[in-house]
Amino acid sequence: MPQSPNISRHILTVLVEDYFHVGAFEKLIHQQNWGHFEPRYRQNTIKALDLLDRFGAKATFFILGWIAENDPSLVREIAERGHEVADRGFYHRSVRSLTPDEFREDLRRSRAALEAASGRKIIGYRAAEKLSPERDEWIQHTLAEEGYLYDASMMPTRNTPPEKRVLHEVETEFGKISELPYATIDTGIGPLPISGGNYIRQIPYTLTRRAVRRWLEKGDDPFIFYFHVWELDPDQPRISAASRLNRIRHYRKLDKMEWILNENLGLYGSSDIAGYLGLLSEYEVSTDGQAALASTPEKQVQRQGRKTPVTIVIPCYNEEASLPYLSNTLRSVDTTLSAAGYKASFIFVDDRSTDATTQILKELFGEKQNFSIIHHSENKGVSAAIMTGLKAAETEIVCSMDCDCTYDPHELARMIPLLTDADMVTASPYHREGGVRNVPQWRLFLSKGASFLYRRVLTSQLDTYTSCFRVYRKSSVEKLQPRESGFLGVAELLGLLDLAGGCIIEFPAVLNVRLFGSSKMKTLRTIGGHLGLLSRLASQKWFGKSRTIKTSSTPKADTAVSGNLAKG
Repeated sequence: MPQSPNISRHILTVLVEDYFHVGAFEKLIHQQNWGHFEPRYRQNTIKALDLLDRFGAKATFFILGWIAENDPSLVREIAERGHEVADRGFYHRSVRSLTPDEFREDLRRSRAALEAASGRKIIGYRAAEKLSPERDEWIQHTLAEEGYLYDASMMPTRNTPPEKRVLHEVETEFGKISELPYATIDTGIGPLPISGGNYIRQIPYTLTRRAVRRWLEKGDDPFIFYFHVWELDPDQPRISAASRLNRIRHYRKLDKMEWILNENLGLYGSSDIAGYLGLLSEYEVSTDGQAALASTPEKQVQRQGRKTPVTIVIPCYNEEASLPYLSNTLRSVDTTLSAAGYKASFIFVDDRSTDATTQILKELFGEKQNFSIIHHSENKGVSAAIMTGLKAAETEIVCSMDCDCTYDPHELARMIPLLTDADMVTASPYHREGGVRNVPQWRLFLSKGASFLYRRVLTSQLDTYTSCFRVYRKSSVEKLQPRESGFLGVAELLGLLDLAGGCIIEFPAVLNVRLFGSSKMKTLRTIGGHLGLLSRLASQKWFGKSRTIKTSSTPKADTAVSGNLAKG
C-alpha cells in the first residue's frame, strides 16, 4: 500500500539502455563492440526526463552499470531531478546465463557504479530479461543478502498463483524483500502482459487502455508500467542484419510510445517504487562512491617514442548508415595502433556515392588532421577504390578495411607486424583459427567453394582469397594492374601478387555479418566473374611470363605484437 494518499498507484519504471544493448540483437552485437555505436541513450533519457517534468511525475530509472560508468553525469541528473535510480545489472546479460557467484559479482559492480554516479543508495533491481517466479526466485534471496529491498523482474506465468501476480513480499533467510511483478491480466489460458514496452506497442491500445483502467478500478494493487528510453527514438539507426521477427519486435510502432505516455501521465500521474513503498529514507542515503571509482579499469597507457607510420584505406559507396559506427570504431582503432607503436593515417575513398555518404564523411572526418577524403568522379568498385587509396598513401605499410567493420579493425595491430616477412597479410575467417558469426550459410558455401578453386590455380595455399581486410607492402602491390575493379578485383589483386612471386600470409580473423545498410555484391554476377578470373589466372600461370617480387624489409614498430599465422 502507498505510504501517502497523494502517491499514485500508477508506478512508472524507465529502462535506461540503448538500441545496441537489447536482447533482440544480442547474437549480432557483442558487448566488446558497444563503444563503437552511435550512443543515443543520453538524448533519449533527457527526452524522458523532460516529459516527466511536464506532468510533475516521478519514476524509477533502472540503469545499466555500464552506462553509469560511461556517463555518470546522466545518472546524477536523473537523481537530481527527483527520480529514483535503480539497478539493471552491469551489462545487459541474461541472469540465466550467470552462475550465482557471477550474478552476485555483477550486482556489486553495477551497484557500485550507480551509487558512485548518483550519490544515492541503490535498493531496487530489475533483471535484463523477464524472469519466471517458479524458476528464478533464487535471485530474490541473493538480492536480499546483498541488501536490496525490492525486485521487479518477475513475469507471472499460468502457474503463478494470483497473490504472486501483484506486489507482494518474499520471505528469505536474509529478511523480507518486496516483489513487483510485471502487470498482467488473466485471459483464461494464461496471463497477458499489459505493463508496457513491446507489449503495449504491438497490442491495439484500445484493449490495453481498457485493461489498465479495469486494473486500477478493481483493487488496491499498484499498476506497474515500463518503457525503454529507446522507444522514444523513432529515428534510431536500423540494424539491418536482424531477423524479420526481431525487427518487428524492436522497431514496430516506435512512434506510439510517446503519445501513450502522454495519455497515461495525464490520466494517472506516476510515482517511483521507493516512494510508493515508503523507502525514500533508505534510498536517500548518500554514498561517496570512491570504491566504485577505484574499481574502474585503468586506462591503457600509450607508449612513448617514435612510431611507425601506416595508412588505412577505407572504400565507401553508399555507406551513410555505417559511418557513425565507423567513426566511433576508428577512434579506438587509432588509440590501439598508437599503443602498439604505429602512427595511423586514414584515407577514405568515396566511390561516387549517391546517398549522403559524401556529406557525412565531410562532417565526421573533414576537419581531422590524420584523415583525408578522395572522391571518384564515377563509381568504379571496391578494388579500384583500394588501389586509389593505396597509390595515394605516403607510407610503405598500407591497410585496407571494410567500411561496415565486418572484420574488427583493431586486429590491424596484430596483422601489421606480420608484414615484416611478407608482401601481403590477408584476414582469413576460414582459417582453422578464424571464424564467422551470423553470416548466411549460402554465402559461406560460395566463398569456400571459390577458395577451393583458387587453391587449384595459385601457389599460395590459403583458406581465404576474397577478404578486403588486408595489410599491403605498397612497393610490392602498387604496380599490379588488376583488370577487375569491383569485388573480383580483390581476389585478382591477391592472384596477381601470387603469380608475381609475392609472399602472402593469412591472419586468422572473425567475419561478422554487416549490421548497417546492405551489401553491394551482385551474387550471380560475382560467381560468374570468379570463374572467368580463375580461367585468366590459370592461363597466365601456365602460359604467361612470371616475374619475382623481392620482399624488402618493413620498418618495425617499437612494440612486439604476437599473432597466429599460416604462411601461404
